[in-house]
Amino acid sequence: MSLALYHPEHGYYARAARRTGRNGDFFTSVDVGPLFGALLATQFAEMWRLLDEPHFDLVEAGASNGQLARDVLDWAQVNDAEFYRAIRFHLVESSPAARAAQREMLAAHESAIVASTARLPDAVHGVVYANELLDALPVHSVVMTEHGLREHYVDIAEDGRLIERAGRPSTEALEKYLAGAGVELQPGCRAEINLAAVAWTARASMALHRGFLVLIDYGHKAQELYSATHATGTLTSYQRHTAGVPRSGTPAWLSDPGNSDITSHVDLTSVERTAIELGCTSLGILDQTYFLLALGLSDLVSGGTSLAETRQRLALKTLLIPGGLGSTHKVMLFAKGVEAPRLRGLSGMRRLT
Repeated sequence: MSLALYHPEHGYYARAARRTGRNGDFFTSVDVGPLFGALLATQFAEMWRLLDEPHFDLVEAGASNGQLARDVLDWAQVNDAEFYRAIRFHLVESSPAARAAQREMLAAHESAIVASTARLPDAVHGVVYANELLDALPVHSVVMTEHGLREHYVDIAEDGRLIERAGRPSTEALEKYLAGAGVELQPGCRAEINLAAVAWTARASMALHRGFLVLIDYGHKAQELYSATHATGTLTSYQRHTAGVPRSGTPAWLSDPGNSDITSHVDLTSVERTAIELGCTSLGILDQTYFLLALGLSDLVSGGTSLAETRQRLALKTLLIPGGLGSTHKVMLFAKGVEAPRLRGLSGMRRLT
């Protein structure tokens, strides 16, 4: 998964500045239009005022071509000039192609951009946020057998196909991870263990000296993710907005490596526990729908009949409709060095489906 997605020459993400949208392989909230970024900007502005610091580090991890950053900065520039002047924007992106595309995307906000690199900054006073980053980090695929936990490895069949072979776990950390999450896989159940997501959360929590951590992704609490409901695991590949299917016994994620997205659902329990262990306070986990509604999403959409207004209403529907981005995506909010703030994004219903 690491090679297929992030190899510097052949990796799926490394080779292109953008993989989402109508002409890509999957949709994100950013592709719906600027509403998502505008609402995040209102939350970030509130966070800046709570911190009461002259400068505000705004760090987007997995920034892609900078489209979400542009939407955030566009809103701030027009609607909150004081906040805009305080922003020190850091874009974190591993793909050189995407980093190159950021220059044009963010040309109008050049004065607000501090850096565009592949690494998180060392000391953040502000916000670290990531939208659909953790689900694309490489996972370990495991299965529980009558002989205990086994890990799936990638091997080559005699006919040259990539295939799975089960063997002993590559690290004791896999069993420790499940124990730490308080779950026990039943025999025959497959699952994914995202050690990389936990490691990334730890780095982000340590980099955040004072401020907030905002993570948006699709996933479940550990008790559900590792239950019989997901007995076949959640590892999936996408190409042209279609989930991959096995071919001649080869799992979809092995059939066309480097040319399709590979993803799995995030274990929200382990991410939350890691952030807390590194000094963060968990403020809440909720469906994206209720987070965006609390921020005033419905107030931004008019009832007019123009093409632009119609598109805006369709964007609203996409962001809120049950079973779509609004309910599948979860928002996790953490604070560090800030005493029990009351955030607008958490002021409404806090439902987690």
